[in-house]
Amino acid sequence: MEWIIFLILIIIGHVGLYGIFKKREIEPWKAFVPVLGKMEWMEMVGYPKWRAALLFIPIVNFFIYASLFVTTANSFGKFTFKDHFLAVAFAPFYLCYLGFSKTVKWVFKGETEYQKYKTELQAAQKGADKYKMEKLRSSPFYRGGSREWAEAIIFAVFAATFIRMFLIEAYTIPTPSMEGSLLTGDFLFVSKASYGMRMPNTPLQLPLLHNTIPKTEKESYLRWIEWPHRRLGSTKGVKVNDPVVFNFPEGDTIVRHKTEKFKSVLGGRYDYGHIMAGGKVTRSQLHDPKLFDLVYRPVDRRDHYIKRCLAVAGDEFQIKDREVYVNGQKLKAPKKTQFLHKIVTDGRPESRLTRKGLMDLGVHADDAYATYNNSPGLNQKLLYIDLETADYLRKRNGILDVSVVENGDLLAELNKLGGAFPSQEKDLFPRGIKNGWTLDNFGPLKIPARGETVNINPSNLEMYRRIIDVYEGNDLDLKNGRIYINGKEATTYTFKMNYYWMVGDNRHNSEDSRYWGFVPEDHVVGKPLFIWFSLKNAQLGGEVGGVRWNRIFSSAYKYD
Repeated sequence: MEWIIFLILIIIGHVGLYGIFKKREIEPWKAFVPVLGKMEWMEMVGYPKWRAALLFIPIVNFFIYASLFVTTANSFGKFTFKDHFLAVAFAPFYLCYLGFSKTVKWVFKGETEYQKYKTELQAAQKGADKYKMEKLRSSPFYRGGSREWAEAIIFAVFAATFIRMFLIEAYTIPTPSMEGSLLTGDFLFVSKASYGMRMPNTPLQLPLLHNTIPKTEKESYLRWIEWPHRRLGSTKGVKVNDPVVFNFPEGDTIVRHKTEKFKSVLGGRYDYGHIMAGGKVTRSQLHDPKLFDLVYRPVDRRDHYIKRCLAVAGDEFQIKDREVYVNGQKLKAPKKTQFLHKIVTDGRPESRLTRKGLMDLGVHADDAYATYNNSPGLNQKLLYIDLETADYLRKRNGILDVSVVENGDLLAELNKLGGAFPSQEKDLFPRGIKNGWTLDNFGPLKIPARGETVNINPSNLEMYRRIIDVYEGNDLDLKNGRIYINGKEATTYTFKMNYYWMVGDNRHNSEDSRYWGFVPEDHVVGKPLFIWFSLKNAQLGGEVGGVRWNRIFSSAYKYD
């Protein structure tokens, strides 16, 4: 439907250009010839013909079209801010207005006359010719100070929006799931061109906002027009061990409570799948409009996550005793990979691990409070730290033991921390299947690849349910032990997209693919380039705040 609307708008625009050509006594049929029509249009308003080639370059063409619409309006004597806004925002209809309104007459070649005006203005300014300057004020091209500022601001927002949409976007690390590689409070620049520039699903949006309007719960985009996934380039550039920014796969349906009763029940979560898996709210309650609002978000409006890609389409992924294996080969872990450690001290004040001292070691402030079971003469802490930090602590006086929490004790120890993230084995992917997988011993499983066909049955359907039903847009149903896809019984399925497996470097404190599964290629946003600023615990001041000067302008790869 969206493409039909888009095609209709293009046709309306070309009909308007037909009328304009007819007024200018240019053979009107040329308006419908893709290259020739654009060349004639350029020459008509005073641009060189070669500039028409820029209209066929993605991203660049947005700016060229905007200037072309404004210059065309100028050529018909339409110089007001209102006319320029209408010429850009409602271009197809404005072209029809210029082409078929009997009261609108051609005045001159807009760009040619504008260049003359600029030349005269520059000469008058250089010669300090006040008389000439005053005379130029009567030119239709003259803009007062307020209008110049307004147009400059609008252009800046326009340009920033397109740069952010297609090329580079700033991103902040909000959680410790990638510590100690990427730290909470790191500010990154993310390249959206590294894996191919992704076209927006929802082009109608408020500039520079992602999915919500600040201080409100209103969405910052309109779903009147939704385009399917399209990317200039491909995601073949995603490699194992790359840090990747992507849209949260389970963030398609957002839950907003309407009563205070459910505020604490949701526990700060708002993604539908996680809330359903938690079992604290029933499906009928979630779908009760008196209790909750359910908001569906298109792919490009889902929250941004950042993890490290540990397997790409076609790979076999497995974790054995905390070691990652890809296609049977042991994968070298990033240097700062973290696990949950138990630290036991002798209880003396000088042996105590203070919050400030742990911060100096790079331990996240929230982790520094993970203290429990203060037995007489002993002090025990649970900390997410890397192996290098663990070795350093073992050498300190007063520390009796530093050990990784083993897989069998992990759930019990995490529950003592209050459960910073889903800590029950039933929450691991694929949900509802008892296969004995844990955070430290997971898989093996095959990462789906485009064109690959797999056998499906009720026992393995959960592995592929979201791929078939949500990510690839099929109607999936299970009746009497039989699987139906788009109304037809199916025993196999062929994937339409490539998928990736994303895991945080903070392996025991990261909600990642081990919980919600595969990341589709249309969810891939970009690749972090470098850290342009960094704050300890995202705080500028205070005991645990300050600037991490050593991280500024450092690479975001953080592997070695």
